[in-house]
Amino acid sequence: MAFPTSVNDQITDSVTQADVHVLGDAPAVAMGNVFQAFALAQASAFQNAANAQQQNLVMTQAATTRGVQILLGSVAAPAAATRS
Repeated sequence: MAFPTSVNDQITDSVTQADVHVLGDAPAVAMGNVFQAFALAQASAFQNAANAQQQNLVMTQAATTRGVQILLGSVAAPAAATRS
């Protein structure tokens, strides 16, 4: 129990217990925040990796299409090369 005061002892004990409860929960809340921040960072990294892979596949498809066009001879000559 707390030191004798003019406040009712039950109120003093209630406030003291609430303070102890908050202090007891602080490590768990802090770890929850750490886990949440790590999860967000990891999700962002995965999203960036998926985006990079998608962009790589688009470039690969464009290069393949251009190569097939050249092999089949269906590529129009560039405008600068046709001028005499």
